[in-house]
Amino acid sequence: MTDWPTTNWIDQPLADIAAAFRDGRLQATDLADDAIARHDRWDDRLKAYKHWDPDLIRKQASAAAQAFAVGADLGPLQGVPVSVKDIFGVDGHPTFAGSPRALPAVYEADGPLVDEVRNQLGVFSGKTHTVEFAYGGLGTNIHWGAPWNPWDADTHRIPGGSSAGAGVSLIEGSALMAFGTDTGGSVRIPASVTGTVGLKTSKDRWPTEGIVPLSTTYDTPGILTRTVADAAYGFWSLDTLCDTRPEAADLRGVRIGITGDYFWNNVQDDIAESVQKAIAELEKAGATLVSVSLAEAQAAIDKLSMGAVVAAEGYAHLTKELPGWFDSLQPAVKTRMALGNQVSAIEYLTARRDLARLAASAQQSLETVDVLAVPTVPITPTPVADVNDDLETYKSRNLATLSNTTVINQMELCALTMPVGLDKAGMPVGLQLVARPWTEERLLSVGIAAENVLGTRAQRLGTPPLGG
Repeated sequence: MTDWPTTNWIDQPLADIAAAFRDGRLQATDLADDAIARHDRWDDRLKAYKHWDPDLIRKQASAAAQAFAVGADLGPLQGVPVSVKDIFGVDGHPTFAGSPRALPAVYEADGPLVDEVRNQLGVFSGKTHTVEFAYGGLGTNIHWGAPWNPWDADTHRIPGGSSAGAGVSLIEGSALMAFGTDTGGSVRIPASVTGTVGLKTSKDRWPTEGIVPLSTTYDTPGILTRTVADAAYGFWSLDTLCDTRPEAADLRGVRIGITGDYFWNNVQDDIAESVQKAIAELEKAGATLVSVSLAEAQAAIDKLSMGAVVAAEGYAHLTKELPGWFDSLQPAVKTRMALGNQVSAIEYLTARRDLARLAASAQQSLETVDVLAVPTVPITPTPVADVNDDLETYKSRNLATLSNTTVINQMELCALTMPVGLDKAGMPVGLQLVARPWTEERLLSVGIAAENVLGTRAQRLGTPPLGG
């Protein structure tokens, strides 16, 4: 355990915070007060949250502290502040899902993941902003505004979507773990562009009950954290199959897949340089690089099957389960969601079949490696004004931002993004490690080993001008 100073626990690793709770060096109420203070300092600029209730935060923290005081240890997340994307139901908080009005009360009920945190006496810091019904990779929302990316103090740049406030809440310091969902990159994109860590779990590894659906085929819950080590701690805390917290792998036994195809075709030179440099550092530290061809990625994009599936499923849910909400969608979401009404049953079923075949082939292609290493987001985060004012610009930037993450969902893989540099605009660059489904433990072990070589966000990127 690291001997950290007790004056800034909010900035320390989750494992060390948990140990300090249990040996009495830290009170959950003090940590909550620090999280609230961080929010009070930065909320005017960052705007991470749709719903924030400091009195409720203090009440939850007090319950955790009282349990510790009598020797009751209910789980690894006891006393830990956790933000929640506003498409998860959280009892005591309204659910808007990024729409202009609150959804019916049934969408406020805890699902299994939220219930797990509550049972452990974790502290819900609040509901973070989301793209309307989670349908977009940029993080914008004309109804409620987009959170401010903390890495540019002068220009309001996208925070990444659709879990728009998740990464911002971590940089702000009001949360130490953030729940998001990932249908086409909505955990990894906000993590990448805010310099945080994002874990996309395998389909059906974690339950989606209690989450407003976008696509029943591709929706996957995930978490964002400040470090890969924290992601491993969070995963172990929540996952019913993970008995032992993942620890760093020996890089000398790690096979990293590299590919020169689809994932690199449209990447900015400065972003490509940062990711390639990180991969070279891992090779120097002992990892073995293995050439991998993943032609399935380009095939999936060429078919444009993801749009057929996601738009159709999203449109069906809105029009059947939430009548009236479709009409109030902002144009950037509505025009794309409306395409779901044009998908025939044959097109939908054909897309599902073709994508299942591509997924099986892609998983076979990755059998010779532990992870595939590629850039997470291939372009620098765009200014919000550029995409709020021009629908065509929104569509092109949204497509580009999603391009390297969406195919991972289509191929039914799990993935982790971690910060490895800054681009020429001073914005974070993410390295995406991709693995076969249901291998999250190995993925996280490799990620921790990589972080030990490359450094954490604070070590490698420094401090953003806003937050903390």
